[in-house]
Amino acid sequence: MTKIEQLLSEVRSCTLCSEHLPHGPRPVLQIGGGARILIAGQAPGRKVHESGIPFDDASGARLRDWLGITPATFYDPGVVALVGMGFCYPGTGKSGDLPPRPECAPAWRQRVLSHLPNIELTLVIGAYAQDYHLPGHQGTLTELVQSWREHWPTVVPLPHPSPRNNIWLKRNAWFEQELLPELKARVARLLAPVGG
Repeated sequence: MTKIEQLLSEVRSCTLCSEHLPHGPRPVLQIGGGARILIAGQAPGRKVHESGIPFDDASGARLRDWLGITPATFYDPGVVALVGMGFCYPGTGKSGDLPPRPECAPAWRQRVLSHLPNIELTLVIGAYAQDYHLPGHQGTLTELVQSWREHWPTVVPLPHPSPRNNIWLKRNAWFEQELLPELKARVARLLAPVGG
């Protein structure tokens, strides 16, 4: 068993937050030592909890479109690491899914990230991931995403690709006009064969 396989086995056996998880623990993540792109999200939603596949929903389809990659590439752990701030579905609150459980990131995040030495691009989706990967940032989500060039080319803050953000996307046309073409080009360069 490789070190990553051992770590994944430990993570997937985690019950640290089980008493707080209305649907029980089911840690969901994807990592591989060769991954060059890290997608740091929030926590799995209900559909992902049921399938056990990260971003196996409408948000994932939109995210893959934003990156210009196929599901086969997206779900290749040797290319893309999918590591939420919480690994288990936290349940639903009054206005959508609850936040990631606060126990998860301190227990696992640094250990998991230490097994990803080849990451060249980190996409941070949602406030919890943005606070972790871009500590000290100020302002609204819109202001943070608008400042994407300040973190380029290694970290890119993104809005959540959820259909719930359709209004935000309509109000912020610059996102699809300016940021996404650059992001797709960056991803294509990272995934291009060496010497190709």
